[in-house]
Amino acid sequence: VETMTRSLTILLKISSLFFVASATADASLFKPPRNFLRIATLFPTCPAFTSRKGNNYAPNSTFLLTSTIEELRGGSEDNGENDSTPTIRPYLPHTLTVRDSIMIAHSFHNHPSFGPAGGLHGATYTVDVEFASASLHKECNWVIDIGVALDLLAEVLKKYNYKNLDDVVGDRVMTTTEFMCKVIFDGLVEKLKDKFGESGDDAFKGWIKVTLWESHKAWGSYEGPCL
Repeated sequence: VETMTRSLTILLKISSLFFVASATADASLFKPPRNFLRIATLFPTCPAFTSRKGNNYAPNSTFLLTSTIEELRGGSEDNGENDSTPTIRPYLPHTLTVRDSIMIAHSFHNHPSFGPAGGLHGATYTVDVEFASASLHKECNWVIDIGVALDLLAEVLKKYNYKNLDDVVGDRVMTTTEFMCKVIFDGLVEKLKDKFGESGDDAFKGWIKVTLWESHKAWGSYEGPCL
């Protein structure tokens, strides 16, 4: 019963995301589907609902947006408890994506979980970086200067291009695609801070997403705010 209740709660939260915006603007205008109300009456203590007047329920938008995404992504209430960094990408309508590539060698130190890839082998990554912002530059009407974005990415990647990652990153580190996405992301954030500082009209203020393509079949990403 506990497992079924938990599953239904998650389903309720997911379905509620489709109309959470109207509830956030004005809960009195919230008109949930008939089935939503029918299920809600079965779970009046479900944290997806916070107010009840008769048979009318309004969803807790903050709970739905944060806990649902964290739960589906494997997060928990303890993750980032003392970290003010945003964990959910805000609405940023303007984007610019640049692309480069690197050729590397690495191993997974013969760890049995990686099978044949555990030994030393090579890989060619296509690297995409998406810059997203809420508005365009006041004078130039861009998210970020394309030339600057390409130059900064190239500066970050040259540390790893034609290198053995086992030597560059450190001994016994599993340099997976997912791991390297975060490494490149951190490098870009540092390069942006060095070039523009953390304020000013030309400083990029937005969100960065780094994607590494192993092939047309598999890729990984890491994204976060440029703080």
